[in-house]
Amino acid sequence: MNDESPDLQTSSKTDGASPEAGAGAEPPAAKKRRSKAAAKAEAAAIEARIGHKFADPSLLATAFTHVSALKTARKRGDSYQRLEFLGDHVLGLIVSDMLYRTFPKANEGELSKRLADLVRKETCADVARSLDLLEGIKLGAVGAGASARLRKSVIGDICEAVIGAVYLDGGYPAAADFVQRNWEERMRTLKRPLRDPKTVLQEWAQGKGLPTPVYREVERTGPHHDPQFRVAVDLPGLEAAEGLGGNKRAAEKAAASAMIAREGVK
Repeated sequence: MNDESPDLQTSSKTDGASPEAGAGAEPPAAKKRRSKAAAKAEAAAIEARIGHKFADPSLLATAFTHVSALKTARKRGDSYQRLEFLGDHVLGLIVSDMLYRTFPKANEGELSKRLADLVRKETCADVARSLDLLEGIKLGAVGAGASARLRKSVIGDICEAVIGAVYLDGGYPAAADFVQRNWEERMRTLKRPLRDPKTVLQEWAQGKGLPTPVYREVERTGPHHDPQFRVAVDLPGLEAAEGLGGNKRAAEKAAASAMIAREGVK
């Protein structure tokens, strides 16, 4: 009976001593060490861009792991999803605190609108892109085109997962430092109007004696993990306007914006 472990047996067969392996073949142990060193270097580079050195490196690894990269869907807890949930709420608290202190004369309505703008997925994705986090995402076996689309669709989620990971690893001060560094300028230079386009369209319609705009899903395309919605908005006497988005709400806003622009709503 051979007492060697399967790994050791594999190593002996694929070592440079094996005629089948070829003289230039790299021993599995060396390959494994090189792979670990590369992963460690990549993690260190990500930590430098994030601005936080992890005491528990597994938190950082989990924050970048998409569910498609797991061997079994039953282990979804090993993906970034739980950290995303936590990071979403941590981000909301920190940004709320920043807004409260920065705009002492703003009422609750204005603060809420500013908050919604700063914590939306698009803003999180913008932060992730500015930190060059896209390539760190670990995905399962998908085609090149699907991989690119998937990375773009989850990059905002990854940013929230990173916030959750930083919070668990370094506590509230570390998470607040990360958010402050990456959100403060965005908070002070609001790019989007405070008023939701759906609200603007509804108020305009009411001012003209029209009923509330009706939104309807026209089409849903793409895979389950990366859907695209086409939504139309209808008002009596007007041609419908359509919008696209990664979820129904985003598509509805896009449709409202399209009608606002077409009708010259101020």
